[in-house]
Parts: sequence; structure tokens; C-alpha cells
Amino acid sequence: MIKSINELERILDYNFKDKNLLHRALTHKSFSNNKNNEKLEFLGDRVLGLIISKELIAKYPEEKEGIIDKKYANLVNKKTCADIAKKINIKKFIYLGSSHKNLERSADKILSDCLEALVGSIFLDGGLKSSEKFIFKFWGSYIDKSKITLVDSKTKLQEYSLKKFKKLPMYTFFKKIGPQHKPLFKTEVEIPQSKKIIGIGSSKKNAQQNAAAKLIKILKI
Repeated sequence: MIKSINELERILDYNFKDKNLLHRALTHKSFSNNKNNEKLEFLGDRVLGLIISKELIAKYPEEKEGIIDKKYANLVNKKTCADIAKKINIKKFIYLGSSHKNLERSADKILSDCLEALVGSIFLDGGLKSSEKFIFKFWGSYIDKSKITLVDSKTKLQEYSLKKFKKLPMYTFFKKIGPQHKPLFKTEVEIPQSKKIIGIGSSKKNAQQNAAAKLIKILKI
């Protein structure tokens, strides 16, 4: 296990003074109900949020709070954390109980939580500067990509409808189709003076985005 810890420290580009903190960060609750990474994950989530918030405000001083908030949400969400965890290959180092050995459905959450626990453990072991170095190393490319602000279709349609009609778009859940294990959702959307447009997606949210995108195209917004 010492060899594995050394390998992970090389990947992280950080050497722990207290190896127990690293061990705790890698321990899922299925492996130990008492000594696991849940509290470190709680702390790491806050440390990550603080450092990313500070960096975004410094990087985009002229941006409105709403835009900064969208950039922030894309950087600290579970998907981004899971992506980074996979690049680091955290799966190889996590201590899991027998019920979670294959990582199955909850894989992304386990990986994401473990990455945040690592942030928390580095903060306790090396302080804020070490945490910043770690976060900028692995979140840096994601922060750079955030220079491009992509407004999603629902937001774009909402802004248009509010500006032109002072009313929000109306979404109506249409129906659920397809097999139970892989359903599709159909949703209708309309704004004043528009037709009802149907969108399809793997979730209600995705169906709404699809419907909004179609209506935006029709209205040439």
C-alpha cells in the first residue's frame, strides 16, 4: 500500500506530511462506517468552492454575478469532479467495501466525493496555498474553458419571452415513452404568439432543453 500511496502522491504532485489524512480521504463509508472520507468531502467541497469563486471573480471582474454563478456551477458540479477523478485514476486507490467493489451505478458520485475529500485532506495537511496549487493543476483547463459563456436554450428562450412578452415560457409534461429501463420524455413548450413545440430527451430537463432549442430555431432568436 505504501507503493500505491507514493504513486498517488506523484500523480497529485503533493506529498502528505500526515499520510493518515490521505488514507482517510480514500476510504469510502462502505469500507469503514466510522473512519471514512465523508467529513473530508464536506470540507473539500467548501474549500473547492472558495478557491474557484475567488479565481472566477479575479479572472472575470466585469462579468455579472449571474454569469459567474453559471461558470462556477459548471466547475464544481459532480460531473466535472468525476471527470477529473477519472483522469487521476482515483478508482485504483479507493478503499471500498465488498458491496461497492465494482463501482456500478454510484461510480461517479463515489469518485467525485473522493476527489473533494482529497481537496479537504490537502487543505488540512498543507493549508490554502497547497489546496490552490492542487486545484489549479487539475481544474485549470476547465477554468480556461469557462472563458466561453454558453447560454443554454431554456435560459435563452426565457430571457427572450420575458423581454418581449413579460411572461415565462410554458412547459407542459407531455408523456413518458420507451422501455422502463431507458425511458424517453416528451415535453411541450410555448410562449405567447408561438405554436406548441415538442421536445424529446432522456429526462424531463433534457426534453425541455430540446423543446426550447427547437422553438429558438423556429423563431430565429
